[in-house]
Amino acid sequence: MEEQQPTDKLSFERNNSELLWVAQKVNELRAEIGKHVIGQEHIVELILAGVFANGHVLLEGVPGVAKTLSAKLIARLMKVDFSRIQFTPDLMPSDVIGTSVFNMKEGRFIFNKGPIFSNIVLIDEINRAPAKTQAALFEVMEERQITFDGVQYPMEFPFLVIATQNPIEQEGTYSLPEAQLDRFIFKIKMDYPSLEEEAHILTRYKAANGPIDMDTITPLFSSEDIKRVHSLMQEMVVEASLINYIAAITHRTRSHAKLYLGASPRASLSMLRAGKALAALRGRDFITPEDIQYIALPVLTHRIILTPEAEMEGITTEEVIRQILAEIEIPR
Repeated sequence: MEEQQPTDKLSFERNNSELLWVAQKVNELRAEIGKHVIGQEHIVELILAGVFANGHVLLEGVPGVAKTLSAKLIARLMKVDFSRIQFTPDLMPSDVIGTSVFNMKEGRFIFNKGPIFSNIVLIDEINRAPAKTQAALFEVMEERQITFDGVQYPMEFPFLVIATQNPIEQEGTYSLPEAQLDRFIFKIKMDYPSLEEEAHILTRYKAANGPIDMDTITPLFSSEDIKRVHSLMQEMVVEASLINYIAAITHRTRSHAKLYLGASPRASLSMLRAGKALAALRGRDFITPEDIQYIALPVLTHRIILTPEAEMEGITTEEVIRQILAEIEIPR
């Protein structure tokens, strides 16, 4: 045991310095976003956790609450390729993944890659496209590759979809299929700003003449930096009691009287990955029960379906998840 102490100490010091580096970079990123987005600190932290957990993020809210702006800012702050796709009712799958074009010079068809071939892809108003176009995202979001004419085209690391959607009650929107919703690590609801935050927005932008110039944003994270965070997450300590806690939360959704459909094992894996990412963002190399409680709602809310009776009673999925969290014993 004595011979291993120096190695353990070096490992601890390396991890500690790495965590300090992550915390410093995240604070710089938050400060840069805070120059342009008032409030929404909770939302920004969750989006960053999604990025570092290598998961896709769905933002939902009424028009004008900075869904697209928040996604664009985070994408610009990453030194990686970025593309934006505006989903519309007439958008075709080939407009997203690409199409085959005949090359006269070579006498053969070649595959022209679509805008989905990027590192961070912002899909604006994802629920305005029909089911056929949304289904084109299934393979690339889950397996991070596109299969076209029998040929597989892998995506480069990192690959992340940040999608925005308007509430489904609005005209001209489609409900996303459950299989597609399950591929998002988070569904984050963005609310209206408070009175003070709205006054702050008006004060800050009263002299502004136009939209934010994204070319002035200086990237803070590279793809190699994201890999460093992933490597740090793999070494993170997860107690057995927390594994059981995550499993108990997910399992309870499958037997709850108010739920028609519970969460799948993918939800448990998403909670574990998101918990690790959140701990890294907060400068820790271990997960706490508070981390799991913090990310439980955005991980689970889009993965469960209420019974018709619960919907008629006006119960929400958020209320059910909070009830489950209150019922399950917190490990200490």
